[in-house]
This record gives sequence, C-alpha cells and structure tokens, in this order.
Amino acid sequence: MSRPSPEAGIAAVVVTYRSLETIDECLQRLRRADGVVEIRVVDNGSDDGTVDILQRHALQDPRVRFIANPDNPGFAVACNQGAADSHEPWLAFVNPDCLPEADALARLRALASTLHEPLLGADLVDEAGIRDAAARRHDPDFAAMLRGLLSGQGLRSTAHAMALAPDDGVALQPVEVVSGALMLMPRSLFERIGGFDERYRLHAEDLDLCRRARAAGATLAVANRVSVVHVRGVSSRSRPVFVEWHKHRGLWRYFRTFEAPRRGLAMRAAVFATIWLRFPVAVLRALLR
Repeated sequence: MSRPSPEAGIAAVVVTYRSLETIDECLQRLRRADGVVEIRVVDNGSDDGTVDILQRHALQDPRVRFIANPDNPGFAVACNQGAADSHEPWLAFVNPDCLPEADALARLRALASTLHEPLLGADLVDEAGIRDAAARRHDPDFAAMLRGLLSGQGLRSTAHAMALAPDDGVALQPVEVVSGALMLMPRSLFERIGGFDERYRLHAEDLDLCRRARAAGATLAVANRVSVVHVRGVSSRSRPVFVEWHKHRGLWRYFRTFEAPRRGLAMRAAVFATIWLRFPVAVLRALLR
C-alpha cells in the first residue's frame, strides 16, 4: 500500500477534557505548525472553560473545528470522531498537554515517509527536559508483572520493564509501542486497522492500536531527534479515581484481547487478581499526589 508523500497535509486531532491549563498553548503551537492543514478538537464534556478557548481558536482560524460531546464517551471514541471529521492524508493525534515546536510534526512526516506503513512517536520530555519512559515501550509483559509481585519488587517494576532506553545513535528507533500522547501515521493505515478500539474508555488504547498496527504490517518507531514537551497528567488530576479505574479496566481488556486466549486458567486468574489488587493502591497514591 502506498504511503502519502512527505508534502501531503497533516490533520491534527486533539481530545480535551478539563484541559484549561494547556489547551490554549497547544492550539497556538498547532496553528503555527508546518504542514498542519486541519485541526480537529473533540471535547469530552469539559466544564472548566476549555470550550471557551476552543471557540476562540475556531473563530480565529478556519482550520480549527471542534466537536463538543455533551458527555465523556472516552478517548478512543473522541479520537475516531476527530479523524472522521478530517480529510488530510497524514493523521497526528496530539494530547492537549503536548506542546510541539513549529517543525516537529513536519519532521515526523518526513521521517515517516521513508518507512513502510509507518506509525511514529516523538521523543517526549517534561518541562525540565527529562525524557518520558513511556515514549518507547515493549508490549506489556504479564508474566513479568506476576514475577515482580511474587519477588516483592511490586507492580511499579512492570512499567520500567516495558520501557526501552533511548538509542540516540539512530534517528528512528524501532519499538513495539509508542505513546498515545503524540503519534503520527497515514490515514490509510488508521482506517485499514479500524481506528482506535472504542471499548477502551481511557488508557491502554494506544497499546491496543500499536499491537494491531504491527499485526497489519506497520513499522513502529520513535523519532529520537524530534523532541516534544509533554506536560503529563493535566486532565487526570481532577478525577484520579475515575482515571485509575479505567486504566486498570483497559489493561485487563488488553490482556483478554491479546494474551488470555493463549494462557491457561491459572495464569488468567492470577493476572486478573494482580491487576485489581493493584487498583486500590494506585487510587491511594493518586489521591495522595
């Protein structure tokens, strides 16, 4: 399947929920971004003034259109809505707490155009320039999760086991999973794999999309020299219990979809117990933060 040219337009899709803290700067940067022809923002029922900012940008720039969902149908649903409302050959999914430089998406597009069926992520960093371990990952290793629990290392070691160290010797680093905070791909690939799985409400939908893309023959990589600031967790802070519930629910759905069919009953039961025993601990930590 042919990929779009490196000069073809980019449609940027942003999903917002109580994103007042960062959405104004995010949209300002996207409006200045090279190659961005369409900006579609889907708001999932924000009640903090986010929609007022979206309306202002839409009035100022005809490339900006937004969909205001009266409720919160979930991140995956909203991403699919934004993609369906746009037309450009390249799709960039950008979290409202990502702040790309003007050339970042165009540089990703140029790199992607050298690959077969590309799905690219960027080198995500926080405001202090510290790299985000979630930018480069393996698929979840549920056996390692159980080993970590039994050895007393705890479940936090699982996230570190998924992370890949940056390889700054290469411009494009092959990975199994890129972060859903910022990903770029051809529209043709997105449509061929059916977009995001809308059964995920929040979290793990990027794991699912990456796995299905790889199964369809896509090449996944992180552009190590395209750095993008990611101000993590802006929307999550207002509803930590809701976020943790759907994070754990999404992880269990991912396991049921990809891993459970080839695992025995004992393994399935152990993973279920491990995920849900972790839930109250994660909620407590989130509330303390």
